Amino acid sequence: MSNDNNVVAFQPAVDNYGSRSLTAADVRAQVNLMQDVMLEVMKDGTHFGVIPGTKQKSLYKAGAEKIMSTFRLAADPEVTDLGRDGEIHYRVKVSIRSASGQFLGAGIGECSSSEEKYAWRAALCDEEFDATPENRRRIKFAKWNGRVEQKKQVRTNPADVSNTILKMAKKRGLTDGVLTVTAASDLFTQDIEDLPDEVVAEIVGRAPPKSVQAAVQQATPADSPERDAALAYFRAEAQNGVAHFREVWKNAPAQRELVKDRVQEFKEIAEKADAVEVTQ
Repeated sequence: MSNDNNVVAFQPAVDNYGSRSLTAADVRAQVNLMQDVMLEVMKDGTHFGVIPGTKQKSLYKAGAEKIMSTFRLAADPEVTDLGRDGEIHYRVKVSIRSASGQFLGAGIGECSSSEEKYAWRAALCDEEFDATPENRRRIKFAKWNGRVEQKKQVRTNPADVSNTILKMAKKRGLTDGVLTVTAASDLFTQDIEDLPDEVVAEIVGRAPPKSVQAAVQQATPADSPERDAALAYFRAEAQNGVAHFREVWKNAPAQRELVKDRVQEFKEIAEKADAVEVTQ
């Protein structure tokens, strides 16, 4: 008499990468595991997300790391510095290896300070814009909801975003490598979330939402020149003590949103500043 409750043993496909060809059962098991992880572990908006107007999910760095943990993969990045004439430009090749150290595949990612989103940032205030030399500031025209908007922007110092550029190149290489090795490109894409709002609007065939970045925002705000500037600003203001910092924090909602995950750091700086003042 047959038992309808028999459990089909999982085929450990990942353990056999490179040692033999995968069977149909191996591939099905891998796809099933990926779908189970998406449903049970990964969170929409944190590990992946859908850009409004598109159909395919974009895989975020947190999601790529979750997939690596699931399949027991390790990343081995190799950085090439392509910068010249003041430009920050990195190419990162990320080799993906099995738990035993076997090479499975690689991904490539590049990032440059000449990219629009890193070359310019929003001016923190009108005073900063007015104090910036004319050749390092601009008015950018953007279209949203049928209206033309003017945005005051200042040139970013490439050195200020060097670490951001490197991390973004690594992230792109890592995501590319994970998608390639796990054959998950049919489940995710990676490129749309990295594009400027205007380009995304062209892809989806309509005006972008108020902020495409807000639609794909993760639990931790994404690295950007604006975030770096806000971090530096609040760290400096925190040096003036808790009372001063609270007032600054209350009156800077836009910058506050960019660094909301670093409140504890600012609090510690402000409290330390007050403690130093008391001992003096």
